[in-house]
Amino acid sequence: MPDAFSARRQRLRQLIAGGKTLSVPGATDALSAKLIEAAGFECVYIGSYATAASRYGLPDTGLLRLEDLVEQARSIAHAVSVPVIADAEGGFHDAGDIHRTVHSFEQSGVAAIHIEDHSGIGKHTDLPQTLRPMAEMAGRIRAAVNARTDPDFLIVARSDANWLTGDLEDTIRRLSAYADAGADMVFPTMVDPVQLAEVRRRVERPAMIVDMAGKTLADTTQAGASVVLYYGFSALIQYDALGKALAKFKATGDAGAVAGYRERVAAFEDFMGYREFAERTRRRKD
Repeated sequence: MPDAFSARRQRLRQLIAGGKTLSVPGATDALSAKLIEAAGFECVYIGSYATAASRYGLPDTGLLRLEDLVEQARSIAHAVSVPVIADAEGGFHDAGDIHRTVHSFEQSGVAAIHIEDHSGIGKHTDLPQTLRPMAEMAGRIRAAVNARTDPDFLIVARSDANWLTGDLEDTIRRLSAYADAGADMVFPTMVDPVQLAEVRRRVERPAMIVDMAGKTLADTTQAGASVVLYYGFSALIQYDALGKALAKFKATGDAGAVAGYRERVAAFEDFMGYREFAERTRRRKD
């Protein structure tokens, strides 16, 4: 693994240990990841929600393969110089084979993965949802921790118990078991600030969460979050902005009437490195 990726993992650990709450926008692809980095964010996230939408035009219902997520993570990790956090769904393998998942993500260059106890298909729908037994999930986390080759690679244990059942006590029991199994961080989904504060009080690990509707970064910081994933940020903004631009183009028949299309070509090409490419090519010829 290149030293650059190890350095990014160490950087992510340092940021978390420093006590600052990291706001981490979700990317859809390498370009959005580069924009996130350029805007000054210290970390990038890539999840199954954005990958299903951007790579395949599909809903995120738990049907993506390991290879789908790893390749998307790889393209993003190699496009930026900041740490990348990736979604490893439920781990894709039982404890005996979960090393295949861990090694695949390590080799992709990401700094951290989260593994969830949500099982089956139909996430983000009203279909019946299920959770893995707590002991089985703890075994997966233990095996994942033992499988990593870089000790700075973060294994985050996610529980969807509060999301599925509203049972905070079950969530805390589960996260405690996953922490005991060696997870570096815990990730309770769909908690509010009061619930998050209770998780932080009773589970001795830093907490990762998804952003809370109607709450600011300051709110989540006060509640004790170490990492806040704005998982759908790029996908939803792109959906909105591109949809509006295409509607205007269709209505007017004039692509030039769409703000940002023609007047920012030079800025876009500078951002993408066309100028640097030309300079490198000239130097090689000299």
